[in-house]
Formats: sequence, structure tokens, C-alpha cells
Amino acid sequence: MRRNKYLFIIVVLLWCCSCSKKKDLNILNDKPVIILVQPFKDMNSETTKFIAFEIKKIYPHLKILDAIDLPKESYCKERNRYRADSIIQYLSKNTTNGFVKIGLTTKDISTTKGAIKDFGIMGLGFKPGRSCVASSFRLTPNNKNDQFFKVAIHEIGHTQGLKHCPVKSCFMRDAEGKNPTDEETDFCNNCKNFLKTKNWKFK
Repeated sequence: MRRNKYLFIIVVLLWCCSCSKKKDLNILNDKPVIILVQPFKDMNSETTKFIAFEIKKIYPHLKILDAIDLPKESYCKERNRYRADSIIQYLSKNTTNGFVKIGLTTKDISTTKGAIKDFGIMGLGFKPGRSCVASSFRLTPNNKNDQFFKVAIHEIGHTQGLKHCPVKSCFMRDAEGKNPTDEETDFCNNCKNFLKTKNWKFK
């Protein structure tokens, strides 16, 4: 009888501990995702501030990090480019859960696309992922910083699991080899609702 009593007490204690852990996990999961803006040392600080300011208009939880060197292992000497996937891997090493990091550079970046081993791009973000990268190298001179911001937030969206969107004014619109950023104004309702399920706390 006494043995059964002790067994009952142990079961109750384990159940209480389990509930406490679940409660703590729910509290952690309720924290908003933080966007970390990581400029590389080739970036102008004013451009970095502009992009961060524009992102903050859409999503307020953001922090600018100190500028760092581009990883040497990502440099491709033959084309004077940096491998975007290698940059992302480098940035992701110390990016923990609850954060997403966007690397910013003025240098040309590339990735493999189909049969093309070294395809020049404006940005890259994996779905899902913890880090992404955007480059101003291929942007047109007109409204260059605004374009840069939209490339950055597009890649951030990919890291959260967003696919390309058919809505022309949405940040997640597929560039399709062009530069449609001038027509983009915000995340559409569908994309925004998806981000909310990923602990994005909009204004």
C-alpha cells in the first residue's frame, strides 16, 4: 500500500515538472523573432542604417550588428565573386533559434543555378534557414537603397519558409530574372499571416 502511495507521488511530481517545462517552452515560443542586420566591412554605414530603418517600418524587432569581414572561403577568384551559399553557412554558425540574420554586402555574389555553376544574384535565402544574404552589386542606380532593402526583406522571408508570391505588390514576388522591386510595397496578407505563425510580432 505504502509503495503504491510513493509511486503515485512520483507520478504526480513528474507530471508537474512536465507541465512546468511546457509552460516555459510556451513563454519562449511567444518571444518575437529578432532580425539581426549583419553588414560586411565593404558596406557604407549610412546604407546599413537606411535598410535597417526601412525594415523596422515593417517589422520593429531588429538589431544592427558590428561590421565584419566577408569569409575568405566564400571568395571565387575566377569571377571575382563571393559564393552566397558559403556566406549563409558562415552567418548561420552563430545564429540561434529566435533570430534571423541578414548579411549585407556591395560585392557580387553567386550561386549554382541549374547547369550554371556560378550564377550572379541579388540575394539568397534558404527555406527554412537562420541566415540569408543580399547584395547591392546588381541593382540599378535609381532608388538603389530602396531596392536593396526589398531584396533583403525578400530573402528574410525565405528563411522563415515563405515561397514566392503571385501578388505583384508583395515583397515575396518572384523576380523572374528581372527587378520588380519598385512595384513592391509590403508583405501581402497571406504572407503576413504566415509570418505571424512563425512568431513575427508586427506593429
